[in-house]
Amino acid sequence: MTDSDQIRVLDILLDTTADGPGFRTSIYAAGCAHHCRGCHNPQSWSFAGGSTYSIDELLDIVLKQHFADVTFSGGDPFYQPLGFAKLARKIKSRSSKTIWCYTGFVFEELLESTDKIGLLESIDVLVDGPFQLEFLDSELPFRGSSNQRIVDVKRSLQIGRITEYGA
Repeated sequence: MTDSDQIRVLDILLDTTADGPGFRTSIYAAGCAHHCRGCHNPQSWSFAGGSTYSIDELLDIVLKQHFADVTFSGGDPFYQPLGFAKLARKIKSRSSKTIWCYTGFVFEELLESTDKIGLLESIDVLVDGPFQLEFLDSELPFRGSSNQRIVDVKRSLQIGRITEYGA
């Protein structure tokens, strides 16, 4: 088994409604170097935290949740882009589930990174940008600070410019 066949996971939440629209299976990646001040999940910063799962183990968990879509969060899934891209492609090949992904990187950075572009191309919606305490806004749906964007990835890649989800 290669590193891209495994993902280090801090937690898995079933049927959550906090990480995107509707019921979702949220997979929280272990590891984040952004270290955002005021982060709601600082226990996820350690790259050695949590447990290691195979892609197939995670796929089984996701597919057993028949009515739940999927969210990758963390930590930051883009620190394990090959494994999460492989998982996303398998989810898409076996279901019609939508995949949201949270990251402290911004869309433009991910486009320029050859190791991260595969994951970006495999998801539907990206909540991008670091959490910034000075832009805290508890009224925003599905994000913590107003600098973060909810990007319709497929549409943005198709037209060559960022399109916000729902726009």
